[in-house]
Amino acid sequence: MRLIVHWLLNACALLAVAYLMPSSIAVASFAAAMAAALVLGLVNAVLRPLLVLLTLPVTLLTLGLFLFVLNGLMFWLAGSLLEGFVVSGFWPGVFGAMLYSIFSSILSSLFAGREGHR
Repeated sequence: MRLIVHWLLNACALLAVAYLMPSSIAVASFAAAMAAALVLGLVNAVLRPLLVLLTLPVTLLTLGLFLFVLNGLMFWLAGSLLEGFVVSGFWPGVFGAMLYSIFSSILSSLFAGREGHR
């Protein structure tokens, strides 16, 4: 149950990012946002650890700032894999990934706070 709620919260975070960056990121519908959240989760769970390991020297050299590049690339990749989710370029992908991470963290912490009060 918690996984489904987290998935829904990530879809809402993705809709918020699309609302704040309408010229750069577009989400066609809530179903497209759910599909994009699923693809983002899968890409970040499967592909991102491999890329982090392969780019470890660059990440260490840039004091971790290269992780923003990787997050932007993963966001952009998810946008290129889906029909209803469009990311218009690399920099919108980087800024969208940052906003998505912030919104997702806020929504998850709000949900975790409510869950602890039961």
